[in-house]
Amino acid sequence: MKGLLHIYCGDGKGKTTAAAGLAVRAAGRGMKVVIARFLKTEDSGEVGVLRAIPGIQVLPCTKTFGFTFQMTPEEKKEAAAYYQEQFRLACREAISQEADLLILDEILAACNTGMVPENEVTAFLTARPEKLEVVLTGRDPSETLTGLADYVSEIQARKHPFTRGQKARKGIEF
Repeated sequence: MKGLLHIYCGDGKGKTTAAAGLAVRAAGRGMKVVIARFLKTEDSGEVGVLRAIPGIQVLPCTKTFGFTFQMTPEEKKEAAAYYQEQFRLACREAISQEADLLILDEILAACNTGMVPENEVTAFLTARPEKLEVVLTGRDPSETLTGLADYVSEIQARKHPFTRGQKARKGIEF
């Protein structure tokens, strides 16, 4: 089976949730899954549960940097080095584990903010093992990534409590 490339993008809620659902489905069919998260923390409700599912490996987020727009130039440089290594680690793990599915959660934001060079992502995608299915999540995928994708699913925010001032809720938004 040839692995395909999925992009879950848009300004709506549910991109990570969709990717997590696919991870559960794949693991439920005996597939090996590797998940790497970018610009996130360990404090997200799905992380512990996904790690408890046989066949799913969630790489840890060992450092937290906050929002990129609040970082100093030095923090941005440190964050970029960290996220680039996280990306490379995810690729190595997917290959060494002979994973069936690799999820790169918020990799689009990491590319768009300059934390991970998009050319490294595209180079990996075009040279990846033939059977490796890959999911990219985030906002504003480039034309290059969209062109490589087999699936592009856009989640549009038509209404969201955040616009009324409601903060993210534990267990629902994180």
